[in-house]
Amino acid sequence: MITENQYFDGNVKSLGFQTAEGKATVGIINPGEYEFGTSQKEIMNVIEGQLSALLPNENDWKIYKAGCSFEVKANASFKVKTDIQTAYLCVYK
Repeated sequence: MITENQYFDGNVKSLGFQTAEGKATVGIINPGEYEFGTSQKEIMNVIEGQLSALLPNENDWKIYKAGCSFEVKANASFKVKTDIQTAYLCVYK
């Protein structure tokens, strides 16, 4: 089953689906800054564009370009920002 999600007044949209390893989402983030919370471990893969991310327990933003990824533990929050539309694949563990 495919699920559709919208966040931040439609500025972040994703489609949820099941993989052989579990739940995943693929989506687009419009330019802006956003804060997300996790309930499971998340592995965020940047497919196109780039994201700056402020991860838990970090003081500095880091840039993740297409082909790069980062992980966020369960029950945490993190911020992302971008100046261009960015596509991502998020895998939940």
